[in-house]
Amino acid sequence: MKIDVDYDRCEGHGLCAEQAPNLFSLDDDAELTYHAEGAEVGSDELAQARAAIASCPVAALREIP
Repeated sequence: MKIDVDYDRCEGHGLCAEQAPNLFSLDDDAELTYHAEGAEVGSDELAQARAAIASCPVAALREIP
């Protein structure tokens, strides 16, 4: 699975980074960094990735099968 991130929609709430800190982080300006950009999410991180997607209050994250 891959994740599509809509950076324009992201408001920097940071809930994704709480759910999946190996995949997402926020910088000092609350700008999102997705650490697996363009890559498949590892099978060991699928549950965290899906929790991060579900936690986004502005639907800035989307699973790509």
